[in-house]
Amino acid sequence: MTTIITLGILILLAGYGALIYNNLVALKHRVAKAWANIDILLKQRHDELPKLVETCRQYMAYEQDTLARIIEARGSVSSAREARDIDALGRAETSLRAGLGQLFALAENYPELKANDAFQHLQARISDLENGIADRRELYNDAVNLNNIRIEQFPDLLLARAFGFGPFTLLEFAEEELRDPDIKALFNP
Repeated sequence: MTTIITLGILILLAGYGALIYNNLVALKHRVAKAWANIDILLKQRHDELPKLVETCRQYMAYEQDTLARIIEARGSVSSAREARDIDALGRAETSLRAGLGQLFALAENYPELKANDAFQHLQARISDLENGIADRRELYNDAVNLNNIRIEQFPDLLLARAFGFGPFTLLEFAEEELRDPDIKALFNP
């Protein structure tokens, strides 16, 4: 009888361990999926930004500094994305978003650019992508947070350590992203 009870307890413990392990695996894959979703939007924006810059370049020959900063920031975002360097991506995203904000504000000085269908379409598309990236960043950070909490909770941490489940880094943007934008500064470059 003792053998049956011991065997039953061992089976229950093994089943519980398998349940914890499967949940940790699911969380790890949820983080990977959330990152892949961000990656898709970053690639789309990376492909569409040159079109926006070229459209603007045709009208804004005197605003090359703004365009150059956007191109440089785009390259930094791409490099950080490919390296999966979450911290560098956050910094590059902040720089790129600031440049795009300034570019859209500068368009106010070029009525023919503002009225250009290609510019309007690209501006709307970039804005949609920016909103999508913000939404996906929230989902990614939620998945990372859930993973990081679970691998620190008992008894999950025992299996997490035993099987090498580790924490992930939150995707955070610089402090400037959290402050209200200075609209007056955007219109006076």
